[in-house]
Amino acid sequence: MTDPDTPRVQPEADSRARSLYFTGPRAVDVRSHPLPEPGPDEVRVRTIASAISAGTEGLLYRGEAPTELPADEELEAFDGDLSFPLQYGYAAVGEVTAVGADVDDAWIGRPVFAYNAHESRFLADPETLLPVPDGVSPREATLFANLETAVTFLLDGAPLLGERVAVFGQGTVGLLTTALLARTPLEALVVFEPTEQRRRCAERFGADRALDPAEGEFPDVFREIAGDRADLTYELSGDPDALDDAIATTGFDGRVLVGSWYGTKPATLDLGGRFHRDRIEIRSSQVSTLDPRLSGRWSRERRHDLTWEWLKRLEVSELLTHDVPLENAEEAYELLEERPGEAIQVLLTYV
Repeated sequence: MTDPDTPRVQPEADSRARSLYFTGPRAVDVRSHPLPEPGPDEVRVRTIASAISAGTEGLLYRGEAPTELPADEELEAFDGDLSFPLQYGYAAVGEVTAVGADVDDAWIGRPVFAYNAHESRFLADPETLLPVPDGVSPREATLFANLETAVTFLLDGAPLLGERVAVFGQGTVGLLTTALLARTPLEALVVFEPTEQRRRCAERFGADRALDPAEGEFPDVFREIAGDRADLTYELSGDPDALDDAIATTGFDGRVLVGSWYGTKPATLDLGGRFHRDRIEIRSSQVSTLDPRLSGRWSRERRHDLTWEWLKRLEVSELLTHDVPLENAEEAYELLEERPGEAIQVLLTYV
């Protein structure tokens, strides 16, 4: 007779779980530990793939994240601060393989997305998991968090009919933001990115032009294409020096939306010129929260639904340039750090 308090499980080929830790500047370690057993209200997920966030995790990898900052107060998978050693990551896709005594058996075998760190098995409250819909592959689903961020940038930036828009930075989030902007009725969409591979991708995603920021002076290079300065500018490069160029590119009463997180890198701005007279607005944007001005009509659930819908509509496969086994995670971070021109989105894979 089965004990009603015993978790129901699928057979597991591996009796151990593996987790990635950032242990110091430019140092990561994969640690093995016993397979976790779900409590009554939990499920266990076997990870298929997880996406590395080149921006945020790059700061962690280099030791440039503020150590006293909470990891993310909005996500249950994270606790503590950003000091070493720590686990991080927020784009894991896997399959539920075990459920606690109080969880419906229907969860077993279900493909799910989780805001969870890089690890081969993990426990979660089912309410924190997002079922992956039909029509979205596990590899594509790893882009959910990045696309949710891009959706947030459009909600916060509120691009209008006929506006001229500039985007600085074409990493994964920048490219997804460009893809969404290209589907709005803009007058011009110009992006700036030093990596040739990403510039080509941006134009395939719908940018009118994708330029190397070293090709000309700002704002002249933008005005030559768009006819005037930008109404809306996104700074998504992760480079604090790009913020001055973003401000210079923005016109009267324009908005500069800063989606980059600079960590401990200081941003020195030249605000002594036309910044005040042109009434330029600089705003932050971050996916962990919703703009209070939208909270009456928007919820995280509505944003999730919209993100899944756009993940089905967009052709995102070319963003997924590298699959690296978890055991070789150090190679993945070295690739992003030393040869960023070779990669866009790097996935960690699990067997």
